[in-house]
Amino acid sequence: MRIHTDDVRIANVRPLLPAAILIEELPISEKAESLIIQARQSISQCLAGLEKRMVVVVGPCSIHDETSALEYADRLKSCSDRLSDDLIIVMRTYFEKPRTTVGWKGLINDPFMDGSFHVNQGLRLARKILCQIGDLGLPCAAEFLDTTLPQHYADLISWGAIGARTSTSQIHREMASGLSMPVGFKNATDGSVKAASDAILAAKHSHWFAGATKDGISALIQTNGNADCHLILRGGDNGPNYDSQSIGKAVRSMADQGLPEAVMIDASHGNSNKDYRRQSVVCDSVSGSIEQGMPILGVMLESHLHEGRQECGPLETLKYGISVTDSCISWETTVILLEKIALANKNRKKAL
Repeated sequence: MRIHTDDVRIANVRPLLPAAILIEELPISEKAESLIIQARQSISQCLAGLEKRMVVVVGPCSIHDETSALEYADRLKSCSDRLSDDLIIVMRTYFEKPRTTVGWKGLINDPFMDGSFHVNQGLRLARKILCQIGDLGLPCAAEFLDTTLPQHYADLISWGAIGARTSTSQIHREMASGLSMPVGFKNATDGSVKAASDAILAAKHSHWFAGATKDGISALIQTNGNADCHLILRGGDNGPNYDSQSIGKAVRSMADQGLPEAVMIDASHGNSNKDYRRQSVVCDSVSGSIEQGMPILGVMLESHLHEGRQECGPLETLKYGISVTDSCISWETTVILLEKIALANKNRKKAL
């Protein structure tokens, strides 16, 4: 009797929609393409100290509803236009969510939030949303979690993030080295910046790794390296790290390794002690540091149309415009904080 040794714990296999087919179905427009190229270049120039605006990555913790995402984008576009002299506003469009154990893994993984895991439909919906936001004239940000899926939508992303849980991952560092946009690495959940700085250093270099082409064919991929990677301070188990002393220490550590010295501050997560209302407190402090001329690249905010969060469930059962993952500040609070950061940057530029 033959004993089988392969796939003994695999319950099901479904075909994955090739990226090339999805891109053909939902192509990037010339307007969105021009916008994304310009946004990437502007953020790169901020890292190099050639651009004097602040980068603000702001939006829902995760996208779960097309209608509310587009309403948020429309509001944010108006705010972005008004504050464009001082801010480069990039909308959070996070479609993949890391889980410490189990839970909803994002719109791509489970678009109907019912455990049906229609990933191909999730990819179509995610790309459709990105196309629409790009056509509005607003650049988008995403956290890259699965190393296969960026082929399906990374062309529509102006700034990317590697999360605290994956900054130590070799395959994510390799992936970042080949991504076409600036990428921020978050400090580890224990608050240490060493893993993130090591990741930034690794992502600067060329790598070979196993991946897939846009046609879905397994391939060995060589990257050129990504010189536009930077550090995100998000706090940790040992407390917040958005204060001027923590920023200075992190910047010195980056300088010692010959890495970009500008850091981005995540106002949520460990820096807010997981209390979404404290993002305002973080922004007050960071705005002061910006005015003092500290090497701050920008700020991250978790924000939605309405404050708080709700439990996941079928879309028709959910309250409109409220996060289903981390709690978010309201739109009204968001405008106040964006204006505060813009004013701080305006004052900084006057002092130069």
